[in-house]
Amino acid sequence: MKPSKEKIARDITAHLKKNGYDAFFAGGYVRNKLMGIEDSDDIDIATNAIPKVIQKLFKKVIGIGEHFGVMLVVEQGISFEVATFRSDHGILDGRHPKQVTFSDPKTDAKRRDFTINGIFLDPIKDTIIDYVDGKRDIKKEIIRTIGEPQDRFKEDYLRLLRAIRFAARFSFSIEQATWKAIKDNAHHIQSISQERIFQEINKMLLGPNPEKALTLLDESGLLKEVLPEIDALKGIEQPKEFHPEGDVYTHTQLTIAHIKKPTQTVMWSALLHDIGKPQTQSKSDRIRFNNHHRVSATLAKSILQRLKCSNQLINEVYACVDNHMNFMNVQKMRLSTLKKFLSRETINDELELHRADCLASHGMIDNYDFLKDKRKAIKKEAMQPPPLLSGKDLIQLGFTPGPLFGIILQKLYDLQLEEKISSYDEAKQWIIENRIELINNNNLQKD
Repeated sequence: MKPSKEKIARDITAHLKKNGYDAFFAGGYVRNKLMGIEDSDDIDIATNAIPKVIQKLFKKVIGIGEHFGVMLVVEQGISFEVATFRSDHGILDGRHPKQVTFSDPKTDAKRRDFTINGIFLDPIKDTIIDYVDGKRDIKKEIIRTIGEPQDRFKEDYLRLLRAIRFAARFSFSIEQATWKAIKDNAHHIQSISQERIFQEINKMLLGPNPEKALTLLDESGLLKEVLPEIDALKGIEQPKEFHPEGDVYTHTQLTIAHIKKPTQTVMWSALLHDIGKPQTQSKSDRIRFNNHHRVSATLAKSILQRLKCSNQLINEVYACVDNHMNFMNVQKMRLSTLKKFLSRETINDELELHRADCLASHGMIDNYDFLKDKRKAIKKEAMQPPPLLSGKDLIQLGFTPGPLFGIILQKLYDLQLEEKISSYDEAKQWIIENRIELINNNNLQKD
């Protein structure tokens, strides 16, 4: 049996200790262990061995930040970040220090971001080394910077978002001085790259309590800095008969709260599905948002491009948002249309978005239940069956290649999905019986 990740990490620290060096587990793994959270995340190791020594002591070592004392030790195919205790001096770019000197465990702990992340664990002795009162703050359920909050955030303004993420994830409160510093420095988040901002927001959305993260982003002033389009949803009224919950911002917050099967695609789709409502709001017989799904899809694409995320995510979110209003018509769809609807590549995320969207407003999920039942009733092979005929078959039947081919093959496939024809011979017979009509209709379209 392959040893666990923790066992391999313990062996790395034991090897460092055997050679006369200190070595501890550090960071999130220690925090989560103290909180009783089962954690499959990376195990980081802190040591007083310098990078050159680490390279000598282990067979496979990759330098990912030797200047900062950070190396990757690879054991049994698993990578472990092994970092030398260090002290940071000055601020280079809002992310990196101007100078680094190697130091001791206490100094290293005090240069970290939050007290709950500054605790060490000696896995050999099974003892906690806590220079920053991290255990106390875990017990009090508080997010607090290590040392002066203004200084900690100035060193890396991404920590503003990290504080929000940890507070939401663990349902902790943010200590008063730390909270004030977050609000005072919210505008500085603009100095952080869009890729890093996306990563933090993405973790908030995929973690526990994304709705709390949104509230904290709003109250801190960070929301209007990183996602001004979401901030603009506040105060956008909706028709009360469909949206008794309130404005579009409230609806969006409730929607992300109702997602029970979070994926990256569905969470971003839920966050952005009504982003076009401010632009499309009109008032006549009632408040309306005509074609808001199209505008929202386009805006969602623009936002995700700005955040430098993958083309796959952009395309999937665009599809989900663009299609989310079509769910109202599913019980009236022809069987062929319904099968195509249920065969969409993003259908699982779309179903979850629709369920949450409904629960966040009028509460009726009859269309969701209808589609779930239909998926069970329709055999998988009947959902997307291979076409009965091809263009080659049409040539053999005497048709000349051209635009008519596509029309005929689509009509045949729709009949196949409707289960009105089910064999090669039935398909050929339908073409023979409808040949003249098909040709005449095609000629009329040309005219």
